[in-house]
Amino acid sequence: MQLHIGNKNYSSWSMRPWVLLTQAGIRFEEVMLRFDAFTPESKFKATLAHFSPAGRVPVLVDEGFAVWDTLAIAEYLAEKFPDRQLWPVDAQARARARSVCAEMHAGFAALRSHFPMNIEASLPEVGQRVLREQAPVRADVDRLLQMWSDLLAAHGGPMLFGEFGIADAYFAPVVKRLVSYAVPVPPLIAAYIERVQALPGVVAWSEGALAENDFLDFEEPYRTRA
Repeated sequence: MQLHIGNKNYSSWSMRPWVLLTQAGIRFEEVMLRFDAFTPESKFKATLAHFSPAGRVPVLVDEGFAVWDTLAIAEYLAEKFPDRQLWPVDAQARARARSVCAEMHAGFAALRSHFPMNIEASLPEVGQRVLREQAPVRADVDRLLQMWSDLLAAHGGPMLFGEFGIADAYFAPVVKRLVSYAVPVPPLIAAYIERVQALPGVVAWSEGALAENDFLDFEEPYRTRA
């Protein structure tokens, strides 16, 4: 399998399936496509056009079959590797996990807009200003913290549904946002953030994000085995 991704420092959508694959121990080849431009004639769009009419990352290619959209990729992997138990085994917990992932997928627009992922940055002043001035961001953060608190209480941790799964991979980029912008959180959530940050898949992605400036001038997609 190949996973086509964008720059690790910025591409929160790419981070989700990459962390999921890595943390679940599923072998894949990474294909990084540098964000150059988003016009139809750009190298980024032209390369992706071979696999996805949507022209966006991430794209999973499995024996020539392309799956795009992060949720679709997660569902595909869960069905292809049922032994990894990427969704919770319990039907109601599984439905709840799908619900919160879908909520993240379609919502939290203010948080995503004002706190774009930038792993190499430390922007506490920006975080303070945005939280002070933007009520929609405060509402998104409040909803997020309540969601995580409820799930950790319901399932006992250490991850949102007990063991690591799709939901934790899905919220990993949000964890990186909260860290970059120094968003204040209660102790229960701070401990969860520390556990997510310590996951080998998240550590590896973060290290790649900090190192990727070495590859900003490549002419062809940069490939590495994961």
